[in-house]
Amino acid sequence: MRGCLCEAEFTSYRRADSAALAGRIADFFSYRYPDSQRDKIRAVVHDGRVEKGMPPFPGLTIPQVNDVIAFIRDQTRQLNAKPGGRRGVDVADLQTGNVEQGKAYFNGPGKCSSCHSPTGDLAGIATRREGLELEMQMLYPQNAKAKLTVITKSGETFTGTLTYKDEFHVAMTDSEGWSKSWPIRAVDYKIDSPSDAHIEQFEKYTDDDIHNLMAYLQTLR
Repeated sequence: MRGCLCEAEFTSYRRADSAALAGRIADFFSYRYPDSQRDKIRAVVHDGRVEKGMPPFPGLTIPQVNDVIAFIRDQTRQLNAKPGGRRGVDVADLQTGNVEQGKAYFNGPGKCSSCHSPTGDLAGIATRREGLELEMQMLYPQNAKAKLTVITKSGETFTGTLTYKDEFHVAMTDSEGWSKSWPIRAVDYKIDSPSDAHIEQFEKYTDDDIHNLMAYLQTLR
């Protein structure tokens, strides 16, 4: 039970199909970190994977982290006791969606087509990634660069790739490769992050949505 409470703090979002989500988290960790590598799970939970969007949880005590690991293992045991597909991260489990429904979601309620194109940035995506790697990229894009627009007090506008931001400064690299930075209080600025739309989808996805999207993306060869 303690593991369930810690998992509520540890997990930063919820989907409507929370049982399936818990199972996918459990199976993902079991896939990457078998029982013999418990210390690696502790390190991932404690230090996070900031470059992939997972924040660190340094405030969790060792007993709490152990509870999270126990919860993950318990979810894995429960899932392994159930028949049927769609409970793992093997390629076969991730190829069970409906292509046409995935395409409809891509162009419709998912609003994926507002930023992506099957003949543009996603052309050939299924030849570059498959299975879990493709799903991870779909759910939370790695190395997605945010656009920064800065307007100075004199009215000058600068645009470029966001390279740094804290509570005092914001910085970019412009199209010519020059680095620029400003005190936040001295300018107006806007950040357009392509990952934000993916994060917003976390609470909207159903298990079918994810599998259908995966089925559609796997046709883009």
